[in-house]
Amino acid sequence: MECRSTDFTKSKWLIYSKTNGGMTMEIKIGGKHIDMEEGVNIFQILKQADIKTSDVIVTEVDGKLVDLSTRIDSDCVIEPVYHEDTPGREVFLHSSAHLLAFAVQRLYPGTKFAIGPAIKDGFYYDFELPQTITEDDLAEIEKEMKRIVKKRFKFEREEMSRSDAISLFKKRSDRFKVELLEEMTDDAVSIYTLGDFVDLCRGPHVPNTGMLKHFKLTSVAGAYWRGDEKREMLTRVYGTSYPSAEELGVHMKKLEEIAKRDHRVLGKELELFTIDETVGGGLVVWLPDGSTLRSIVEDFWRSQHRLNGYSVIYTPHLGKSSLWDTSGHTDHYKDSMYPSMDLENVDYYVRPMNCPFHMISYKAKKRSYRELPYRIAELGTVYRFERSGTLHGLLRVRGFTVDDAHIFCTPEQFEDEVKGVVRFAIHLLETFGFKKYQVYLSTRPEEKFVGEVERWDRAEEVLKTALGEMNLDYEIDSGGGAFYGPKIDIKIIDALGRPWQATTCQFDFNLPERFDLSYIGDDGAEHRPYIVHRALLGSLERFIGCLIEHYAGSFPLWLAPKQAVVIPITDDVNEYGVELKERLFKAGFRVDIDLGSDRMQAKIRKAELAKIPYVLVVGRKEAENQLVSLRKHGEGDMGVISTDDLIERMIKEVREKKA
Repeated sequence: MECRSTDFTKSKWLIYSKTNGGMTMEIKIGGKHIDMEEGVNIFQILKQADIKTSDVIVTEVDGKLVDLSTRIDSDCVIEPVYHEDTPGREVFLHSSAHLLAFAVQRLYPGTKFAIGPAIKDGFYYDFELPQTITEDDLAEIEKEMKRIVKKRFKFEREEMSRSDAISLFKKRSDRFKVELLEEMTDDAVSIYTLGDFVDLCRGPHVPNTGMLKHFKLTSVAGAYWRGDEKREMLTRVYGTSYPSAEELGVHMKKLEEIAKRDHRVLGKELELFTIDETVGGGLVVWLPDGSTLRSIVEDFWRSQHRLNGYSVIYTPHLGKSSLWDTSGHTDHYKDSMYPSMDLENVDYYVRPMNCPFHMISYKAKKRSYRELPYRIAELGTVYRFERSGTLHGLLRVRGFTVDDAHIFCTPEQFEDEVKGVVRFAIHLLETFGFKKYQVYLSTRPEEKFVGEVERWDRAEEVLKTALGEMNLDYEIDSGGGAFYGPKIDIKIIDALGRPWQATTCQFDFNLPERFDLSYIGDDGAEHRPYIVHRALLGSLERFIGCLIEHYAGSFPLWLAPKQAVVIPITDDVNEYGVELKERLFKAGFRVDIDLGSDRMQAKIRKAELAKIPYVLVVGRKEAENQLVSLRKHGEGDMGVISTDDLIERMIKEVREKKA
């Protein structure tokens, strides 16, 4: 038998049967060969090969993840998977979810178990508990988890028929597992046993609980079974785990920083917005300072669009059902649309998207190729139903404003328009302070797409060329395009290194056909225009939530709702304080004055908590000489400065839009 031709390093090796008919296996690691008895498991192979077994989470056997207890009895290629590898990290977290579930079973007999997956940077498990628990109970659950870790319980895999598994979980009264099994089509399934805890699971898992020493349970929340608000409300416990205390400590410090920057907390503290059940979940009420912040973003957006050749338009918040039938929204998005309204025997829907109105704008008259590209943009508020359990501050809402634009162009103009969109997006995002970003190119789905394959290939090639000519690194999201066309996505990276979806630039094969759009070419015939559908900031609500967290509420001067506050030291300089405020106001700044009865230091602390960029303290000396004692948020006392120099400094800072 010949060895397969591939490169076998210390982290990858080949197992194959010897040709002399013996019962041994030969392990090839680089230039080293080891003989072992046939049928050994991977754990034994690791030890024989002097691989530190505590570092290996699972292994890949011919590309499939398996437990270290898996026996090898045929030719294969094996590659160890470590914690730092993405699959290894996911397995480690998933095993930690089983550890949590085992502890909960011990502490709360009668618990019903739903699901417990690994998620980004952590895990959770959903339970139906015999009693209510809160975050105060997490410490006791952690203690039980530590007791389990010390006993080094093994994760033991067993395969059985689906019918046997149903019988097993019925005996255990685990109806959620039974429901999952009854919907499966596989004849055989796998279960994992950890002590006396049994779970339906594909695996693989770490060898034993001794590898899961460093963990932290972080929160408790409610979650509907299978995300259906008509089903059981379960208790979801979140946690995270790492292979070392140091890594866990770093992560917990990051979580503390994330908590400090939570836009929901800061939104309340800084009085930016409120979401009240009296209005409805996911429907944002912008408070005065939040409205100011939003208008600054919107005004800058509009000015930049006009500079880039766009016409800004306004369209209705609802339209006839026939409009949404034509666009295809009632076919593809009806579950996310609010119920129709019957008005004078005609059905209307509030808009889930802005696109159909932009098509009507284009069709308002017959157009010539000489009028293209036709660029129209809108800050259009849309309404989409989201389940209450998924709502999350400004990040997941039911009413939000999208900075939509559609570019109608000829095939020859398409590439330049895409480049223009990407350049424009990067300029806009960098101005708001996001210097790092990730770019993705999403290609044709394997199924359910509109348009000819040739046009898809051409569009994808144009997008690749545009990104290449701009020297932008990007990743291919194979099959991730929308059903109506390929797209470019840009995710911004915030101050904590977290990605946020922002720009999307999509090619649309669908709407030009559905709305029968055309232009008269230079040959006098009608032609179908190409459409570039793009949003640069995405949802304004989500983008402003991102801004709040990126800056931790301490906005740069040009974005700050209140740019300065005047603090007179004594009542006899109140008049000078008011004059200073008025002068700054006339210079175009958003300024407040604190004429309250608190002492100066209390007023300064109040301004610091409000994260106002500049605090302007004035006393008799300042009043007599047209001066200001300047304090900057986060930096403290900046010394005394003339009012003229202050205004010049602030004008320069706003003009340069310093972050």
